[in-house]
Amino acid sequence: MTRKEVNMVPIKALLAATAFVFVGTVPAMAHHAFAAEFDADSPVKLAGKVTRMEWINPHAWIHMEVANEDGSTEIWMVESGSPPSLFRRGFTKDSLLPGTEIVVEGFQAKDRSNKCAGRTVTYTNGERLFLGSSGTGAPRDSADPSEPPNR
Repeated sequence: MTRKEVNMVPIKALLAATAFVFVGTVPAMAHHAFAAEFDADSPVKLAGKVTRMEWINPHAWIHMEVANEDGSTEIWMVESGSPPSLFRRGFTKDSLLPGTEIVVEGFQAKDRSNKCAGRTVTYTNGERLFLGSSGTGAPRDSADPSEPPNR
């Protein structure tokens, strides 16, 4: 090996380490903040029936059929917290089975699609559970700071 080639070894190692660190952080950067996708100034209140529940990471998704005033229906997707965070708040795998009637309060997507970041879900018996938020920029969990967000 020439002297020039020997001097290049530390530079190549540094470049390889930098690339390794960058590639390792790409999935973490893909996780979005609330404000990147949802509009805090566009609250929604959806009443309908669960059609499907996806218990997936990083966010669980509730799919629900919502009736419009004209009698038509539309399917909405409600983003919630991660499955472990929902379980800690009182949800179980049977909490949101297809056909379960619920009211969801949340914030609509900025693109005005039928998608929202859910804040709370309320059952027909009045039980209310906190759905979580998708991170930085989400509005406060409760309008009344003394009120627990999951009841």
